[in-house]
Amino acid sequence: MNKESPTLPPMGTFGFLRYTWRQLTSMKTALILLFLLAIASVPGSIFPQRGNNPLLVNEWIAESPTFGPIFDAIGFFDVYSAPWFAAVYLLLFISLIGCVLPRTKVHWRAMFAPPPPAPRNLLRLPESMAFEVGAPANEVLARGRRYFSARRWRLLEADNSISAEKGFLRETGNLLFHFSLILILVAIAVGGLFGWKGNVIVREGQGFSNTLTQYDAWGGGRFTGASRLSPFSFALDNFKVDFDRSEAQRGAPSLFEADVTFRRAPGARVETARIEVNTPLEIDGAKVFLVGHGYAPHFIVRDLGGAVVFDDSVVFLPQDGNFTSTGVLKIPDSEPPLGIEGIFVPTVASNNLRGPISTFPGPDDPAVFMSAWRGDMGLDAGAPQSVYRLDTAAMEQIGIRALRPGQVWTLEDGSGSIELTGFERWASFQIAFDPGKEMALLGAILAMTGLMLSLFVRRRRVWIAVASTPEGVTVVEVAGLARIESADLPGELELIRAAVSDLSHTPSGKTVIDSTVVKE
Repeated sequence: MNKESPTLPPMGTFGFLRYTWRQLTSMKTALILLFLLAIASVPGSIFPQRGNNPLLVNEWIAESPTFGPIFDAIGFFDVYSAPWFAAVYLLLFISLIGCVLPRTKVHWRAMFAPPPPAPRNLLRLPESMAFEVGAPANEVLARGRRYFSARRWRLLEADNSISAEKGFLRETGNLLFHFSLILILVAIAVGGLFGWKGNVIVREGQGFSNTLTQYDAWGGGRFTGASRLSPFSFALDNFKVDFDRSEAQRGAPSLFEADVTFRRAPGARVETARIEVNTPLEIDGAKVFLVGHGYAPHFIVRDLGGAVVFDDSVVFLPQDGNFTSTGVLKIPDSEPPLGIEGIFVPTVASNNLRGPISTFPGPDDPAVFMSAWRGDMGLDAGAPQSVYRLDTAAMEQIGIRALRPGQVWTLEDGSGSIELTGFERWASFQIAFDPGKEMALLGAILAMTGLMLSLFVRRRRVWIAVASTPEGVTVVEVAGLARIESADLPGELELIRAAVSDLSHTPSGKTVIDSTVVKE
């Protein structure tokens, strides 16, 4: 006769919620969520992010009409604000809190609780020994007490036994490590909600004011905006850069610094500072980092009648380590509108495959290779354009020419001339305000501290039990338990045996180890 399986009572709403909470706050779930968070962060390092460079995002979508809109809908271009990333982040935060708090409560009680009393039969434990000594039982216990007290063991003394415990800092370090993860998550949240970061290129002799319109790219948290920006400003007075010319380190920067003057607020006193690679300028909690540099060739463009329609330097962006740089000059007010695509090479050379290239990052023999266009540049279409790209779809090429400083190119169609007068230097700055960085640093320090404690502190318990025989011999039993194999518990028991033993007073001249009689 087949027995029917028992019917379990329904779980109910409360039971289901309790089961869900237990699963969410388990260490296994926390590790899975941490792994998912790492995977969810990958698109943020692969795809351009709208908060940092919206123009690059638009270009990426325009160049990939099939996958671009799909990735945009999924949130790959705004990963850290996407709902799915926030969901994983919040679940991990809740899981860690639900995992750490109960364990902290249990650990807190255990830290102030006495060690457990000695088991009835110590020799049944895996690590144990028994031996005889000639000293009285109270003297053996006193020796054990002195041994444990000198090493700061927690003790519980009974009539004929001592319980000792040590290594609670191991669990403390484990909890501290998990608490530090929570602290780091909070720091990331604070930085993401209230922090901001932007990039700006400043030419030598020019200035910058900390307003949104001055940034080339800017991204901020949901609770920050233009009203929260500090009203400081600075000017790039002098930019110094030099390159190594030795064979081993040829082209490596040997000097890279910017001298600036700044004001903390409009009308405040002028201060000076020098910004280097690892020495940012800090103003009202925001840090100004020097992250890059390049060249800005200076052009004078004249129209057919000789009137100057453009007289300024143009930022060119480096494309390789030798600062072969590309840039665009747009002159919509000329008649007809002119656009120039250029390649600036600090030390000119020619390559049959790549065209003009630079062989050294220093300006030993500078030149600009230009391609001139005329016609509609698409500026009136209303769509934003990058200042570093020229839309030549509706334009006609006029000609191609290479210029060195001081040379003039008279355009072949007679529409004017272009003169290269020289070049200036520019520096790229990243300005960031992260209110959670100190908290993140504290979390990292606590994580390292907790990890060191959990790896190197040994948690173990030891018991000593004594009994007197009619012959006047004291039988001592010593046993211990350890949480990890690396605790070296046998060695600890041998030290305890040496501390409480007095073999010269053993009448029988025998010692019993692990219940086996061994001849001395």
